[in-house]
Amino acid sequence: MSKKYPPQNEAPDKSQDLVGSLQLHIPVMLDDVLRLLNPARGESYLDLTAGYGGHADAVLNITGAASTLVDRDENAIKHLKSLGLKDAELIHQDFASTARQLVDKKQTFDMVLVDLGVSSPQLDRAERGFSFRARAPLDMRMDGRQEQTAADIANNMRQDELAKIIRLYGEEKPFNARKIAEAIVANRPIHSTSDLADIIKQTIRSRGRIHPATRTFQALRIVTNDELGQIEQLLPLIPDLLKPGGRAVLISFHSLEDRLVKQYLKTQKEMGLEAELEPILKRPIEGSTTDVHNPRARSAKLRAAVKIKNRKDYTR
Repeated sequence: MSKKYPPQNEAPDKSQDLVGSLQLHIPVMLDDVLRLLNPARGESYLDLTAGYGGHADAVLNITGAASTLVDRDENAIKHLKSLGLKDAELIHQDFASTARQLVDKKQTFDMVLVDLGVSSPQLDRAERGFSFRARAPLDMRMDGRQEQTAADIANNMRQDELAKIIRLYGEEKPFNARKIAEAIVANRPIHSTSDLADIIKQTIRSRGRIHPATRTFQALRIVTNDELGQIEQLLPLIPDLLKPGGRAVLISFHSLEDRLVKQYLKTQKEMGLEAELEPILKRPIEGSTTDVHNPRARSAKLRAAVKIKNRKDYTR
């Protein structure tokens, strides 16, 4: 029997029953997440990017059940511990590795949430090196245990490779990408966010209100954390993480992330009777229209799917 979904303008009553952590980090598109996950008492929940617990707390207030919360940021894990979320297993690891381990253990859930990209607290803490708004080490690691930093990439990658990642992952114009890469190589070593931002600002013209370093910083962050590789590894595992009738919600924040999610769900839809997931939405929900009071949601796109089959049905 298919799960019923509340109308788009409704959400479970407990969606406003949040802890003080939301003053630190407002969960993106919370009403939409709750409506599409449609949590019920006793259902299990996997949050692969739990962050500072805004989504998780709202879901767990409804389910009152065991959950698994994952994040590769040590600060996020520490904050989640401080919330005292009952029956929550906390895993300090990247989501792709965790998903693989859970699948190997044949562990399944009624709900899975993936909120991609960098979090507001990561951006706001200057020493993390994600933002060029303050002088800080050029770090950008989501997991501080990782050895490679953004500075390592900026200072050691070949000029042609730098231009390529700035063009592909920063979605920068080819001419600008080549000029930026050339300037980075000419000014090595670069160790701070402000030094890199200044080099780029002196190299290409400003794009109006958008700082000219924005796209390069995005590219370095994506490569430093293998963000797209993580998504590519995760997506095929989602059906195996869900119980039949289980729901998955994925939120992306730029076109490269959303393109991967969109293509995967499209492929599932085209598989016909062999599909394991069925998209819940005909088109993504955009944060700019449904979460207008949260600045981080401006570029967000939410897609959702429900588990309809088990792979073993096709291997008999």
